[in-house]
Amino acid sequence: MTLVSLSPQAALPSPSTAVWQLGPVPLRAYALFIILGIVVACWVTERRLRQRGVAPGAVLDIAVYAVPAGIVGARIYHVITSPEKYFGTGGEPIKAFFVWEGGLGIWGAVAGGAVGAWFAARQLGIPLTVVADALAPGLPLAQAIGRLGNWFNNELYGGRTTLPWGLEIHRMDPQNPGRALRDDAGQPILEPGLYHPTFAYEALWNLGVVALVLLLDRRLRLGRGRAFAVYVMGYTVGRFWIELMRTDDANTILGLRLNVWTSALVFLGALIYFVRVRGPREFLIPIGVAAAPGPVGAGGDVSQVDLSAREAGAAAAAPQGYRVVDEQQFRAYQETGAVPDEKSGQPAAEAAPTDPDDPDDPTGPGDASGVAGTEVTGAEADGTAPAKGGTGPRTERDS
Repeated sequence: MTLVSLSPQAALPSPSTAVWQLGPVPLRAYALFIILGIVVACWVTERRLRQRGVAPGAVLDIAVYAVPAGIVGARIYHVITSPEKYFGTGGEPIKAFFVWEGGLGIWGAVAGGAVGAWFAARQLGIPLTVVADALAPGLPLAQAIGRLGNWFNNELYGGRTTLPWGLEIHRMDPQNPGRALRDDAGQPILEPGLYHPTFAYEALWNLGVVALVLLLDRRLRLGRGRAFAVYVMGYTVGRFWIELMRTDDANTILGLRLNVWTSALVFLGALIYFVRVRGPREFLIPIGVAAAPGPVGAGGDVSQVDLSAREAGAAAAAPQGYRVVDEQQFRAYQETGAVPDEKSGQPAAEAAPTDPDDPDDPTGPGDASGVAGTEVTGAEADGTAPAKGGTGPRTERDS
């Protein structure tokens, strides 16, 4: 057996440059893929929210808060779990703010993004569980796209390998982030050997998680945040074994990388939530805007909120909030445009007619007979204002 026979016959190359100059503006691959992932996640979430009855464009209102909060949370988690890079001997504290150089922790991103999404959803009157379930397949898809930024940065790889998909790694210039060191001939310098592309393993695993969430969500009609719990469980299982393969510097506890322990604990929390939480899938009926009933194809946009001007020259109106109903009531609402009766579950249009000007009519203005399910509005979500569209009993929800 010769040395040549021990050499790998194929290898995956790595880019030697992760940043390009557009005049004075640097374009960094890491940031571009993060942004692309966010856009894709928003698109997926928008479609799924509209299928639950949320008005078009709500995802942008949520993203305005969730995306910055997620990036801040991701960076905070990274800095806290790797403080020696910034505050240890030879560390540079100012670089804790250099997000474009890499270093975003998914656990912090989810936590920070959840806080931002909760705040935005509260203002819109949308339960957070509805937002989470809508986001469940979009988030791992965004993560898969974002991992391509690690490829450009020549980071997050595993140990040495001779497998055909072994990865070439460039020795990056610490004084010129985003670019490889070069030899006297101007050629980029490679690290010796080939390495496991663990970032690619995670990207492929995340695509599998997307398929898993969509499959179980379709078959089990998941609601109450359980689709998001499936995503968390699926992702953490993959992250657990991928972390064991990585060789980049990381803090350890009892000989295991910190993220291995985090993956195990987060998986356990998601499993407990998935097992304990029960209930039908939540659908929403808008409050404060006209509905336009009509047939809807399966899997299509089932939002029936009429945001067009109801009069010539009138401005588009956004819902004041949403009423939570079950799927049967929601489908009836789509067909008739009538809000289901809270007690009977039948469209309110089938109830006895009322005279709003008759003081002796017990179902006059403010009667709750036309309110279906839980009413959640932006100003009313915290209980500081009376519910619009009815003064009858109202179940409070924490959105």
